[in-house]
Amino acid sequence: MGGMWSNAKVSNSRGSAVKCRVPASSNSVYEPGIDGSRSRAVRHGRRLFGALVTMLGIAGAMSWLPGAQAQTPASASARSAPDPVLEARDAYRKRDRARLAALRDATASTQNPLAMWVAYWDANVRLSTLQQPDLDAFYSRWSGTYVEDRLRNDWLLELGRRRDWVNFSTDFPRFRMSDDREVTCYALLTEHLAGHDVRDAARNAWFAQRDADDGCALLAGTLLTAKVLRPGDAWRKARVSMDLNRPRAVAQAVTLLQPQADSAVQVLLDAPARYLSDMARANGRVSAELTTLALIKLAAADPDAAAVALRERWERALPDDLAAWAWAATAKQSAMRLSSGAPEQFQRAERLAADSAKASEFADNEWPDDMLGWKVRAALRANQGTGRWQQVVQGINAMTATEQSEPVWVYWKARALQSLASDSQDGEGLRNQAHEMLGTIAGQLHFYGKLASERLGLPVSLPERPLAITPAERQAAADHPGLNRALQLIAIGLRSEGVREWNYSLLGMTDRELLAAAQRACDRELWDRCINTSDRTRTEIDMQQRFPTPFREQLLAHTREIGLDAAYVYGLIRQESRFVMGARSAVGASGLMQVMPSTARWTAKRIGLDYRHDQISDRDTNLKLGTGYLKLVLDDFSGSQPLAAAAYNAGPSRSRRWREGPPLEPAVWAENIPFSETRDYVKKVLSNAAYYAALLGGDAVSLSSRLGKAIGPREAGGPGIDRDLP
Repeated sequence: MGGMWSNAKVSNSRGSAVKCRVPASSNSVYEPGIDGSRSRAVRHGRRLFGALVTMLGIAGAMSWLPGAQAQTPASASARSAPDPVLEARDAYRKRDRARLAALRDATASTQNPLAMWVAYWDANVRLSTLQQPDLDAFYSRWSGTYVEDRLRNDWLLELGRRRDWVNFSTDFPRFRMSDDREVTCYALLTEHLAGHDVRDAARNAWFAQRDADDGCALLAGTLLTAKVLRPGDAWRKARVSMDLNRPRAVAQAVTLLQPQADSAVQVLLDAPARYLSDMARANGRVSAELTTLALIKLAAADPDAAAVALRERWERALPDDLAAWAWAATAKQSAMRLSSGAPEQFQRAERLAADSAKASEFADNEWPDDMLGWKVRAALRANQGTGRWQQVVQGINAMTATEQSEPVWVYWKARALQSLASDSQDGEGLRNQAHEMLGTIAGQLHFYGKLASERLGLPVSLPERPLAITPAERQAAADHPGLNRALQLIAIGLRSEGVREWNYSLLGMTDRELLAAAQRACDRELWDRCINTSDRTRTEIDMQQRFPTPFREQLLAHTREIGLDAAYVYGLIRQESRFVMGARSAVGASGLMQVMPSTARWTAKRIGLDYRHDQISDRDTNLKLGTGYLKLVLDDFSGSQPLAAAAYNAGPSRSRRWREGPPLEPAVWAENIPFSETRDYVKKVLSNAAYYAALLGGDAVSLSSRLGKAIGPREAGGPGIDRDLP
């Protein structure tokens, strides 16, 4: 269910019932990391500042900066002319080399503050024709800037494709972002060619590869030929990729070992049931691995059918470790469908894995962290909601050390130890261990950090506000060239490029510098930059920056009028749009509360609001539509904030379906939401709301109270379902 689709929206968590569903490849445009693409500059963000006229020139953008002069008639005339930077971006999209070259020269001659971006686009479209001296000249001209590092990323990919390892090895150490997996694979290959042992790093990089690419395939193929990587590594890559629904990566991994198997792989990808009935074999490791891939693929579409196939034939025919893998993949899919049979399927897989370990030291019995996560979630739901706590501990202990340290698993392991303590001879020791584990995350500003604090009975408190930003710190932020360029880019409508420039400028900043940069964004009501910049601080934490309350009077008055918790609404908006007024997703969700046009029309009619479609991005109208819909959703779910948040994000019908089964502790229910983005969304909305409640100065409601009572099927005799709710 959640493997092929993700929820799309412009904020940190994607999707909504108020929105449409789109393929998982859809990318958020508000927080694209440093560069927005992580690999190639040809991937663009979308222009979002609809309120800003696309013809706004640099002179207008400069009005955002401290000390900017009032607009003169002459400069106003300049604004009416096409902005050369926007023209250049358009030429870049069209790959118009001649126009880009002319605009490069024009912006350079006028000393346009954004000339470096035009120079970057020009270089990028000509990359295949350039040589190292051309790049060195660009680096020298724009030294220390984002576009220097961005073009270096692009050039390193080009050098890898050219197999120019000499220039690659020279350029790579200067790559500051170092966040491109394909570049990392090329770099590891150069280390291998230089005689260094890169097995572990290469294996990790290859397994982290999300899709087929030249760099990681070349690295893996070279290391397989050199016997640094083993065939088992390639088959594991194929199995993990199949489980994560990455078919191109599956095909690439298999054909590295078995080029002649490409047709068989295509059949098992397209029609796994047919492959299993007509082509599958288990005589020999290759045949057995291909059969296992078909079973994993079948499980993604129909875990019940995969379970039948395993019980009736393949569990006996396959080697134990592969049968264990197939059962574990099936159990994961069952768990994602909230099936009560998932724990038993995981146990079946465990028994087979144990048998294979006895039979062969080369058996692959290490399951991916994602699969183990679903083992733990299934165990939390088991036994009519009372949990299988020993299985929880076992699943977490089998994870990698890095994954075990994630707050979610620290919390649930501690909870498991507390539950097991009552029946253990070492009950006190287990309780002490659980207490220590909860203490390691208590006070951290996230869902499980707050739950841990409440479970330990710690007082509710916010971090002490840092000392006020000094005039000197403000001035340093005002004078920062990268931040200024980012503001200019955003001002002319190039928000994605502006976010990249902004994020790059934050690298290496101290907490005080980050606070000053965040405040600069806050002062300009660029709330997404304000929040995400302030979120980066480690010790100096300004909760007013991290959880701003724009249009406070209007929101408080409106929520009081319709009977909504203002903190809950603020928590949801923070997650939906980061308070960006003109926010618009690729599928048409608009405004603060990311409302789809169809939902806006339905809600307006339902709440009696006089509404025109062009009002959807108007702040007050969007707020009335979004809160009106949220109130209807809350009423339909009897006031349950977790159920309503899930419904707002993934749709009421899904939220209703997910509540079926045994009554569950709300935190267990939230952790078992099948869609990863919705699961993250619900946790963040509720934890946001808890902090907003404290900041708004009212009665701070605990996170546990917001989670509410046990979540299970709708009570008999209660209010009926609002079937019209979209």
